[in-house]
Amino acid sequence: MKSSVETLEGNKVKVYVEVDEAEFDKDIDTAFKTIAHEVKLPGFRNGKVPRRVLEARIGLGPAREQALRDAIPQYLGKAVREHDVDLIATPDVAITGGQESGVVEFEAECEVRPVIEVPGYAGLRIELDSPQPSDDDVEAAKQDELKAHGALADVDRPAQAGDFLTLDLAATRDGEEVMGLNTEDWSYELGQGWVADDFDSQIEGASAGDTLTFTTTPKGTDEAADFTVTVKAVQALELPEITDEWVSENTGEFDTVEEWEASIRERLVERQLGAVRSQVMGQLTEALVGLVDAEAPEPMVQSEMQGQLQNMFRQLQMNGIDPEAWLSATGQGIEQMLEGTRPQAEQSVKADLALRAVAAAEGIDATDADIEMEYARMAMQYGQKAKDIRRAYEQNDAVPELVAQIRKSKAMDWLLHHVEMVDHDGNEIDRDLVLGHTHDDDEHDHDHDHDHDHAHDEADPVDDTESE
Repeated sequence: MKSSVETLEGNKVKVYVEVDEAEFDKDIDTAFKTIAHEVKLPGFRNGKVPRRVLEARIGLGPAREQALRDAIPQYLGKAVREHDVDLIATPDVAITGGQESGVVEFEAECEVRPVIEVPGYAGLRIELDSPQPSDDDVEAAKQDELKAHGALADVDRPAQAGDFLTLDLAATRDGEEVMGLNTEDWSYELGQGWVADDFDSQIEGASAGDTLTFTTTPKGTDEAADFTVTVKAVQALELPEITDEWVSENTGEFDTVEEWEASIRERLVERQLGAVRSQVMGQLTEALVGLVDAEAPEPMVQSEMQGQLQNMFRQLQMNGIDPEAWLSATGQGIEQMLEGTRPQAEQSVKADLALRAVAAAEGIDATDADIEMEYARMAMQYGQKAKDIRRAYEQNDAVPELVAQIRKSKAMDWLLHHVEMVDHDGNEIDRDLVLGHTHDDDEHDHDHDHDHDHAHDEADPVDDTESE
């Protein structure tokens, strides 16, 4: 087989393939074996009719047609691999010679993944929530801990937010009691807003001994109810004085106020860091996609849309929901749902192109060790042997895509270690703090031990039988 590639306009190439007669005759022989299973001749078992007998009975034409249908996709696949043609759509194939006899020639117009550049990727800046708690945050956390050690005391003043009221509560609608809203000696913290949207404002300012009547709509209902509320007591939560002695006696871990406050701040930092880390990948991807001027190729967008829809249906089924019933309940059709995934699909495609561009610009590649590590990771994830996963990828010609996914993941890793992170006020955020490790930005080392999501979708191990 001989093949060549011509570059066309608009992210397209034309692949030319020529198959000599001797090589193609093997495909004709295979086609005759297929036909032998479909033709019944006296004296021969099914599938055992020799080629010479079939050729004498039906001629060479049907087998040649069968061979062209079966073999051309295989020859095209071989040529695509040989010339590293990155197909994103089904090629348009035209047979240009050999339909009747002689050398088989065909050409295939192929739409390929565009190769783009993303100027400015090395200077990306993303805005995140600050991982550092404010003094107000620390003070609020201190107050929350102190409340557990507080004591209620009667106050001789009108009720205000934060007070604890002892209430007798009665609610009726058309003279009938409203279920769940009639109780005595109910302890209620003013400001919680539990009963109705304006319940707290109705009783704020009341004093012990007051009886209030008003009409409002309880939460969770559409009909108003008549309320009678008797305030039996107004109490405030008195907090202990914070001293080294109190800290030592009540925290069990710290001896001074300074140590206790430092631990609270540290805990808040860890909590806020978790929130910040959940933002990083999305913000970074959005910033990177913002540098892409090229349009997302429609075949790639369609493929991504189909994948997202399949994932959505898979999630529904995992939760015991029939997708068709869900579509009926939501009043949506497949096409409507599919089109709803378009914006996200276009972003995903642009991210794919951009990450490949970063990998190319930075000379990022997937080493043999990277590939073996990915096989090992998938083996653990799916409970299979690494060698079986490797064989499946090799037999199904899926290794190039695996390599591409690894390169994209490493490109995202590179970006994570070079992006500028700032808070909403423009203050710089310590990138190493967010990533959870120390890193020298001058080294292009991609084997980092920080924890972040893979930038690619994980491919399930392919079934060995698919290629047999």
